[in-house]
Amino acid sequence: MLKTISAAIALAVGVYITPIMAQDHAPPHLPGEYAQTYSDPLAPFNEKMFWFNLKLDHYILHPVAQGYAAIAPTPVRESVGRFFSNVSFIPRFANNLFQLRLPEAGDELARFGINSTLGVAGFFDVADQWFGLKEHPNDFGLTLGHYGVSPGTYIVWPFIGPSTVRDTIGYAADGAMWPLPYFVPWYVSIPAGAGKNVMEAVNYRSLHLNLFEDVDRYAVDLYGAVQDGYLQRRAADLRALNKGQQTPYPANR
Repeated sequence: MLKTISAAIALAVGVYITPIMAQDHAPPHLPGEYAQTYSDPLAPFNEKMFWFNLKLDHYILHPVAQGYAAIAPTPVRESVGRFFSNVSFIPRFANNLFQLRLPEAGDELARFGINSTLGVAGFFDVADQWFGLKEHPNDFGLTLGHYGVSPGTYIVWPFIGPSTVRDTIGYAADGAMWPLPYFVPWYVSIPAGAGKNVMEAVNYRSLHLNLFEDVDRYAVDLYGAVQDGYLQRRAADLRALNKGQQTPYPANR
């Protein structure tokens, strides 16, 4: 949820702004699914939601993450991030399976079993350290793309961040794989799911506190930079998966 806001800015910094800092000119666009100029018929709504999310990060998420980082050492927060990644394995496993990426699906299942036991609920990634089993990021938006569904209109959701019609459907499908609602009443599962999302977002943001350090200086159009970074990343993810490669951006959505 809120994690996606920070991740989107990180993508703008990594895909768009960092090359400008290094080369002093705009980087070439990645070839593939998206053109250099994107159709954005929902731009008025999207820009309002973009700035709402940015203010949410500036006034709430970032200060809370700063306070959290002040009391929790980096190794602890990194372990918490691994825990959240472990409990979110089902969409990765399922979507690798849907795309017939059977070795990757097997790795995900094995990683969950190993890290949930030997890795103390996933706080330690012993599956990678001891057995060389890597995480294989995937989601239902990429599954739809793998089977030929186009991205559709770009849209920015409040609290969630940038998306497309295809990725919105994928986000909902991945969310439906969260197992808790199938075992406990809604008045338990909804607060638990929301709490997980908020804690994961705060933890992620605490590990990226300097995210906006160079944004104001180098991004003349921050909205456009984030849109560009997001769409390029999703196109690159899909190309990599279709070639049987690891997705180049391990911070999934």
